[in-house]
Amino acid sequence: MTTETPTPPAGLREAKKQETRQLISDHATRLFIAQGFERTTIAEIAAAARVAKKTVTNYFARKEDLALDHQEEFAASLARTVADRLPEESALAALRRAFAHAVAAQDPVAGFSGREFAAMVAESPTLSTCLRGLHDQREHQLAQALAEATGTSIDDIGTRTAAGLLGAVHRVLFQRIQELTLAGQPNDRIARTITTEAGQAFDILEPALSDYATA
Repeated sequence: MTTETPTPPAGLREAKKQETRQLISDHATRLFIAQGFERTTIAEIAAAARVAKKTVTNYFARKEDLALDHQEEFAASLARTVADRLPEESALAALRRAFAHAVAAQDPVAGFSGREFAAMVAESPTLSTCLRGLHDQREHQLAQALAEATGTSIDDIGTRTAAGLLGAVHRVLFQRIQELTLAGQPNDRIARTITTEAGQAFDILEPALSDYATA
């Protein structure tokens, strides 16, 4: 007679997976900051997390995924804001409001990553290229959301231009937060500076986009 080990409930299995994923990510980030992204190997990360190398690659398909682990959230953030805009709120107003909330919360997705992490990304050609690609993905998803909001095609020049302008403001503000972070300014001071500068940046778009894609 054999006794089978009970299968853990689905919720418990998922929690365990998330715990392992976070453990690997935490050790990877620590190593990346300590010795640089390019010089750190998957084998070193696996050893630090006390898991098999294959376990690391099962959770993270690419090495850069270990460092930039909010990629899907980042790429979808602007499109989601447009989709969830308030009644009679334009896309610009919704994005402006959401960015203000992100700055107040010092959200990492907005760029508040900490000096060590910002330096790690800036010093890595691979991560810098990946980050530029994420900005492009975010703009593309924003264009899709704007096309749906206005009943146009994503190939429409007006839609693409609006997405380009709105995406550019967020890209510039993200880079500005990173610059101030690398300069050693604390997050509270950065937030105050960015609040003022974001107001100036969004104001530039008001004449053209104040009524665009109003819900």
